[in-house]
This record gives sequence, structure tokens and C-alpha cells, in this order.
Amino acid sequence: MVLQQLVHVHGVSFHCPEVAGESLRRNIEQVNDPAPSRLDLLHFARRVVVQQATAAITQIDAWIGQEQEREARQRQAEEMRPPPPDWVVERGLQKTNLVAVHAGDCWTVAKSSRCVGVSRAQAVDALRQQVPACSHCRPDTGLGFLE
Repeated sequence: MVLQQLVHVHGVSFHCPEVAGESLRRNIEQVNDPAPSRLDLLHFARRVVVQQATAAITQIDAWIGQEQEREARQRQAEEMRPPPPDWVVERGLQKTNLVAVHAGDCWTVAKSSRCVGVSRAQAVDALRQQVPACSHCRPDTGLGFLE
């Protein structure tokens, strides 16, 4: 019974004790075999390296796939984003007064949360109401506003 359990622990299960004993004798003989040759060790090392390289390549391929999906989602989001406004009016801290008129691509208000896109007519009207034009992007020149 002990012999059968021992053989089962090693991944083999037998129904008759004679076969189990024969298998155990075969395993004992393999344990007593001479040490592997240098060539056997080199072949073993090569198999290990190939296995590790294959696993690394599989992992890198998964990372590449994830990055391609991320870039595709980013491209899709950029395509769905509405175009920037041609003209922007910057509001003050109270959001009731107007501080300046800017071109839509002005770098000074690129990240500002106090700006709102306006039409060409609204931008000209703001300039007529003495709202100053941005000194960097000069929207008054682009609008052809002459006072």
C-alpha cells in the first residue's frame, strides 16, 4: 500500500503492486545513473533559455497589443473631439466680466477653464465693447477690427 501511494505521489498510479515495484526500481536505477555529460547540460541550458525567451516574447507581444489598443482608443477620442473654436473670450474670476478676446489657438488660454468659445460676430462685438485683445495672439488683427 505504501509503495502504491509513493508511486501515485510521483504522478503514476498502478493497480497491482508488482508493476508499482518495477516502476520504483526503474526510478531508483535512474537516481544512481552517472552525472549528465557537459553536452547534456548544454542542451538542457539551451532548452531553458528558449523557454524563458519564448515566455518573454509572449509577454512583450501582450504589452504591444495593449499599447496598440490604447493608441487606437486615443486616436478615436481625438477624432471625436470637436474642433477648437476660432475665437475665445476669457472671463474674470467672477465669470461675469470679460477680461480679453483671444484667437482659438492662443497658447495663453490653452488650459484655462475661464474661457469660452465664441463666434466671429461675438468676438467683434466684445472688442467694440472695449474688451481688450490679447497682446500675444492679436485677435483684433485677425478679425480685421479697426476702431
